[in-house]
Amino acid sequence: MSGFAITSLTLSHFRSHRAAELQFDGRPVALFGPNGAGKTNVLEAVSLLSPGRGFRRAASDEIARRPEILGWKIKADLHSGHQVETWAEAVETRQVRIDGKAATQTALGRLIRVLWLVPAMDRLWIEAAEGRRRFLDRMTFSFFPDHAEAVLSYEKAMRDRNRLLKDQVTDPHWYAALETHMASAAVEITRNRVQTLERLAWAQDGAETTFPNASLGLAHPEPLPDDLAAALATGRRRDLAAGRTLLGPHRVDLTAVYAAKATPADQCSTGEQKALLISLILANARALHSDLGAAPILLLDEVAAHLDQHRRAALYDEICALGAQAMMTGTEDSLFDSLGPRGQYFHVAETGGLSRITPS
Repeated sequence: MSGFAITSLTLSHFRSHRAAELQFDGRPVALFGPNGAGKTNVLEAVSLLSPGRGFRRAASDEIARRPEILGWKIKADLHSGHQVETWAEAVETRQVRIDGKAATQTALGRLIRVLWLVPAMDRLWIEAAEGRRRFLDRMTFSFFPDHAEAVLSYEKAMRDRNRLLKDQVTDPHWYAALETHMASAAVEITRNRVQTLERLAWAQDGAETTFPNASLGLAHPEPLPDDLAAALATGRRRDLAAGRTLLGPHRVDLTAVYAAKATPADQCSTGEQKALLISLILANARALHSDLGAAPILLLDEVAAHLDQHRRAALYDEICALGAQAMMTGTEDSLFDSLGPRGQYFHVAETGGLSRITPS
């Protein structure tokens, strides 16, 4: 069983689940049942055991079960022996506790690694750069948990600078400290992102897999200078006209090319784009396993339904070879036939407005 694996998960007033408790044995987990039964909600709960707002990016008050809206709570026991709890009371902000002690969300990233692939990501290669940047940073967080702090620090300083720009403040003394802070954080952000792409390239090149390799790169509207603070100072007049900061790592885009066909991802078929995403998630998991000696938890929502039988079997084989605790959803248990006894199965159904989970 992976060191990052969850052995038990308890949900209270979390979306459609008034109360639910699941026991896991470390094998891949298949949650099956009709649409709307609450399968994806279980995966979302696990995604909230990592830093951030989970894969739905929902605010705390959106997560609480209705009509009660009493707040919500998630508790997980980990194979490592640690216990993690995260919750929000009514309109309060989200809180975290590790082994009974108050903790930060960043601390979660040092304790548990979670990767996900959900249907909302299917348009990743053809949507705006923001989604790809978020995807890149999620992968980067998995290798460098402190990357989250660097990004938050940079974004806070940039928001303050943008406020000055919108207010048409021209006094340089108001900008200098913010720009120095942004430049310092930008160095760490860029270094982490570049190293992440290097780890992913290694993990793809060294693997025999049914899924296609993606050649990844970073694209900027204009190159990032070595001295970002000086460039920001020089560019204030342009930024004042725009009312926002036009240079920095917040403008980066993640590029991908289907390596075997030398075709940019945004020009690939829908099926090829999905296969590239799966390839990257698996490469991320392989690299983490190599670095840390344990595979991350994988959340794969409705992935099986979009794969043919051959690739479905290949995906399950790769997950099992990694020893990863993957949590997958599907409408029918037959989608997991090629996983067989290597998996653990739960039937999720909706009864009287409540989601119910039954081991199968």
